[in-house]
Amino acid sequence: MADDDQIEFDDELTDEEVEQLDEQRRALRRAALKHVRQWGDPVLRSTTSDVTVFDDSLRTESERMAALMDDAIGVGLAAPQVGSLKRLFVYRTEREGEVTTVVNPKITWRSSEEETDFEGCLSLSEVLVEVARPVKVKVEAQDLNGTPVTIEAEGFEARVIQHEYDHLEGVLIIDRADPEQRRDALRRLRESVLGDLDA
Repeated sequence: MADDDQIEFDDELTDEEVEQLDEQRRALRRAALKHVRQWGDPVLRSTTSDVTVFDDSLRTESERMAALMDDAIGVGLAAPQVGSLKRLFVYRTEREGEVTTVVNPKITWRSSEEETDFEGCLSLSEVLVEVARPVKVKVEAQDLNGTPVTIEAEGFEARVIQHEYDHLEGVLIIDRADPEQRRDALRRLRESVLGDLDA
């Protein structure tokens, strides 16, 4: 899931230093996005398989995903977005917070109360669409050691979890948008792909 907040810098930096850092940050984001699968890639429409081996390679994959998420200025990243069909995603809802890795998640409860808000996605260029989601969820999952965990989330965290969970099911935000926003988003995505081909 994309983070649409502006990049924030230390108040003590000069305008010129901020501009230079801002450009470096954008370059880092562009480099990271080259490793994130984009709309049209069939892996984004695939369902994932449960993780059965909890080893160093899984931890390495999780760390790589977290680093890409941060460099791309995202708040979440699911395994299919990096070409893996493992049932795994990472997220962080606070800029300085700890990254949470969620393995083999199952949403076991959703609140009946829903809230609609704009969502972006690292795999869908600059597309933003409104998505209605339950305000609270309960998730049964495992951590990187295979230990069972329960996550009870609400608000923005619940939204991020549901967004990343959708990726594990081959579902994208455009699938949850109303028909008009979906048409507009698909048009922009097609134009973006054609622009990339012309470049």
